[in-house]
Amino acid sequence: MERGLGTRLRHLLELLDGAVGAEYEADGHTYRPRYTPVMRALLAREPSTLGQIAQAAGITQPAATQTVTLMVQEGLLSSEPGPSDARQRSIRLTEAGRALVPWLQVRWAATADAAARLDEELPAPLSEVLDAAIRALEAKPFGARIAESRERLEKSQKKSRKPSMR
Repeated sequence: MERGLGTRLRHLLELLDGAVGAEYEADGHTYRPRYTPVMRALLAREPSTLGQIAQAAGITQPAATQTVTLMVQEGLLSSEPGPSDARQRSIRLTEAGRALVPWLQVRWAATADAAARLDEELPAPLSEVLDAAIRALEAKPFGARIAESRERLEKSQKKSRKPSMR
């Protein structure tokens, strides 16, 4: 049985993130791979709001909210009411989060090098294929593609059911 696109993508992500997570655990850290986009966003701009983190990290706002909540619970980030609007949270690295940065930078460099080596083994670099897929889906969402395909298939089925007039 051929696995669907979503199943293959989830499996690929499990293989990649699982290995990265295992490296972190082997070093005795509870840091998760999903924290990295948030950390990088905050290293680029601190403090940030949840919306700014989501945009900079390329993740949804609910994903940013969930990840920031976990990171606050682990003591890596702080979340305070915004200076002009208490409903908007101001997110910052804590001392513990900042202390982790040098350790993370070494692991991020090793991960980037491993990804580059993986790209060399593939018929097309995975990073380029993923970027191209993201651009294509941003230009025309997958839902629109599914609707078009369904419509084309339904028309094809109707044509094949019409009785012939001979």
